[in-house]
Amino acid sequence: MNKLSRRTFNSKLTKGVGGAVIAASLPVHCIAANPTQKKKLGIALVGLGGYSTYQLAPALQDTEHCYLAGIVTGTPAKEGAWANNYGIPKTHIYNYRNFDSIADNKDIDIVYVVLPNSMHAEFSIRAAKAGKHVICEKPMAMNVEECDAIINACKEAGVRLGMGYRLHSEPYTNEVKRFVREKTFGNINYITADAAYRSMGSPNQWRLDRELSGGGALVNMGVYAIQSLIYGTGENPISVSAQEFSTRPNYFKDTDETITAQFEFASGAVGNMMTSHNVRANRLFASCERGWYELDPASTYIPLAGRTSNGELNFEQESQQKLQMDDFAQHILYGTPNKAPGDMGKRDMMIVEAIYKSIAQGGKKMPLSFSPSFGFGG
Repeated sequence: MNKLSRRTFNSKLTKGVGGAVIAASLPVHCIAANPTQKKKLGIALVGLGGYSTYQLAPALQDTEHCYLAGIVTGTPAKEGAWANNYGIPKTHIYNYRNFDSIADNKDIDIVYVVLPNSMHAEFSIRAAKAGKHVICEKPMAMNVEECDAIINACKEAGVRLGMGYRLHSEPYTNEVKRFVREKTFGNINYITADAAYRSMGSPNQWRLDRELSGGGALVNMGVYAIQSLIYGTGENPISVSAQEFSTRPNYFKDTDETITAQFEFASGAVGNMMTSHNVRANRLFASCERGWYELDPASTYIPLAGRTSNGELNFEQESQQKLQMDDFAQHILYGTPNKAPGDMGKRDMMIVEAIYKSIAQGGKKMPLSFSPSFGFGG
């Protein structure tokens, strides 16, 4: 695996705004049968950037089956503030060097890796070797090889692996899944998904540095669009062809700005996606035999909104991160389905690599092959 050293990471991270915002478990059946099992699992957040600060940590104040038990940061100045804000004892605060000693902390059951993409594999594997269950933020890794390494490490350690795909726990997305499962509107003929935002920050932020991110809009926002097409049809694609566009080459010097891709599915459905760091878009739309359904916005934190040819969708909403982390904790505690397992992250990275390969070959159609259930959670 190609890995970026932590020293290089810290050096690069300080260049731009990315730096500012940014005991082995028993198998599930054994845990569920243990009357003295924990009622709430402790989570340690690895990386205290914007997502941990403004989404995950606040959500962990409301979760029912897990709680914020520890933190891991490479920035000493953050330790005191987090300890004061959340009552985290000094014994539960780690840095990137002493991280492996987390194995001795019985209060921490789950490690949530919220680092730049280049560090996902390293810390997911180290967490597994420490006997901790793992949640890995998207994209799973820099490439499929690293995805395999994470999956294998978790299997060898006997720990559970989940992806930070929050949408699989929220009601609008699950309603779309129900439409597909029950064929509410018949077979799907056409589906399109857009996931994009306009980047206006420093051109030196880590997301625009290929060594840290592994790619641009595609690995950041494009994963949402890929996910939308798959759960919006209920099947994996069998081919993809793609194109890349850039209108701000001086800003997007190292990563992709805008990508479009066309998908084919075994059912006969066709799909399109667009992802960008230079356009604002957030939508899923499917045209079916007997109507249509749409989410717009489809992948923001909250609120989502949806409608169908039969009328508006209306669900009570709460923190998607809260729902996601509670779902994963229940999977560990009670053996409920893993809604976003590791093979889902691997599948998406396989599609990402096929898209980049298609672009490199002038938009050539790339075949994709998956088993019918591969990448689908519970």
